[in-house]
Parts: sequence; C-alpha cells; structure tokens
Amino acid sequence: MRDRFIETTTALLAEDPRTALVLADISADAFEPAAYRHPDRVLNVGIREQLLVGVAGGLALTGLRPIAHSYAPFLVERAYEQLKLDLDHQGVGAVLVSIGASYDRAAAGRTHLSPADVSLIDTLHGWTVHVPGHPDEVPALLRDAVAADGSAYLRLSTLHNARPYGGGALRVVRDAGPGAPLLVAVGPVLDAAVAAVADLGVTVAYTHRPRPFDTAGLRALAGDAVILVEPYLAGTSARVVSAALADRPHRLLALGVGREELRRYGSAEDHTRWHGLDATGLRRSVANFLDAAPVPAGR
Repeated sequence: MRDRFIETTTALLAEDPRTALVLADISADAFEPAAYRHPDRVLNVGIREQLLVGVAGGLALTGLRPIAHSYAPFLVERAYEQLKLDLDHQGVGAVLVSIGASYDRAAAGRTHLSPADVSLIDTLHGWTVHVPGHPDEVPALLRDAVAADGSAYLRLSTLHNARPYGGGALRVVRDAGPGAPLLVAVGPVLDAAVAAVADLGVTVAYTHRPRPFDTAGLRALAGDAVILVEPYLAGTSARVVSAALADRPHRLLALGVGREELRRYGSAEDHTRWHGLDATGLRRSVANFLDAAPVPAGR
C-alpha cells in the first residue's frame, strides 16, 4: 500500500499544480525524485509532526491541496491539536496518509502502535476515513480524496486481503439470505472474517470507507444481529451503527483491537492473533455471540 501511495502521489504532483506534499522524514527518500522536480510543493519539515500538520494547514489556506504523511501515531495522536486547530478550526482541508496502522510495526514498540487513530479522527467534524483492504484500492481512494475539498484520512497497512474490493458503500461479499446476521468487515480484516463464518449463516458486507458510514446500506442489510469487525480500536463505529438502527431492536457485537495494554512486541500477525482478529479468534467470538458451536482454543 505504501508503494502504491508513493507512485500515485508522485503522479499527482506532476499532473496537478495544486497538489502539495508535506513530510516529516518518513518516506522522504522515496519522494526525492518528486522533491527535485517540485521543490516548492514537496516539503520535508524533519521530525516535527505538529509542524507537519501546521504547514499543511498553511498550504491549504493558500489554495493548495496538501497531503500530509507519516506513521499513524505521529500523524494523528502526536499532532491531534494541530488537526483540531490548524485544519478544522481554520476551515481548511488536507489529506492525511498514514502507515503503521494499529500494529504493523509491532517490533518497534508502543510508540509505533496506533489502534485509536480512527477514534480520534472521529472527534473531528466532517472527515472522510478510508481504510483500504488491498494495495490496488489505494490509488483511486487517494485520487478521489485529493480531488475533493474536505479533510480525509487514508489509513494504509501492511496487512491486506487477497483481492481488492471496490466502493465505499457496503458491498455484500457473502449473502446468507434475508434476516441473517450481518457482519460488516472494514478494510484488511475481510478475508479473516469470511473464513471465520464460512460454516455459519451470516451475511458479510465490506467497506473501505468507515466514514461517512454507509448507514443506508446498513439499514437495508441488517437484521436483528450485527457484527462489526474493524482493524482498529474495538467499538469505534458502534455508535454509528447503533444510531442508524435506533428504531429497530438489534444486538451488536463490536470486534477490533482490544483496549488492554498488552506490553508485548512480536509481529503484526502475533497482535492479530492476540486481539482475536484472526479467523479462529473471530469464529470463536461470533459463534459465542450467535450461540453457535464454538471452536476450541488453538484449533
């Protein structure tokens, strides 16, 4: 996904003189050719993430369309006040593109983990959030975000599904029939979710755009049981789902990265397993929720 972002951004800088890129050392080497060709629109501010967002806000005030890029915890958590003030409060937009996701760089420790990034973005007003599930989804999402006027957050990950799926609206990838429990999978958790419910009567729908959430699609598909699987903090979209279905009796299971501080390193795959986001963990959680036969631990 990072490679596709670099390729697409390099092309956008050449195609559209309104596009600008602000870096804080991360990926700077990859953008050296673009910086040579467009020195006035590719700016590396060094390891100063608050300044990264502040500069993006200033560029937006001049009429440019800035892309700001870094690791998720640096771009969203460390610079949250600047997102609030230099973008939202000033009424200007930018495109934030992060790498690292919730725990891609788990071996680097807690400083590089950011399961709460989408929850923080959710406290801001009117942002679009894209969570691609495959590298091939990245170019179109980035181009659409740059062509728009508001603020957008594009969350890239090393984890991905085996194939791309298009569209921000909910897309049914497994139909279990009318009234079946609905599982909504966001971005790169789709393959594990589909495998988890392979023997259960559960409809599976996919989205790579959790904000704005496709509430119309949700209402059209949802029965009395909804399962939400997100690759970031568990329950991030629970309020949106609950509000969309407030006039209907329903049960909701919200799965994602747990709130417990693990204090472990390991790999991204380890963290996926520890948080129950692999197929076995999801199968166990969904089966318990639906009172189906659970799968024993370790299977």
